[in-house]
Amino acid sequence: VQLQASGGGSVQAGGSLRLSCAASGRTLTGLAVGWFRQPPEKEREIVASISASGGRTNIRDSVKGRFTISRDSAKNTVYLQMNSLKPEDTALYYCAASAVLDRDHVATKNWEYDYWGQGTLVTVSS
Repeated sequence: VQLQASGGGSVQAGGSLRLSCAASGRTLTGLAVGWFRQPPEKEREIVASISASGGRTNIRDSVKGRFTISRDSAKNTVYLQMNSLKPEDTALYYCAASAVLDRDHVATKNWEYDYWGQGTLVTVSS
């Protein structure tokens, strides 16, 4: 499966963006999906993840209450809604997919992910 992240851009603090992770080559059905980010000169970190069923999610503590992950099976797309953005949210954002056996499993580790997309840059200015 090929993943394409889009929706990044430059916003002021307090603004919102919605990132999209679109899949091609196969459906996202049966795949858990996660959003990762890599801030400048820092390690990549997971931001949010959603189970294959869509019924379970995991959100990083630093973005809880501001970011929401969701998936639309009909559009074969997973979204990351980012509200109340802060300068520390500035990063290259990636989406990734994990072939899981348990449809309710939320993959939170890098090594669980099998497919990675190109990143989309989010820049938040103060």
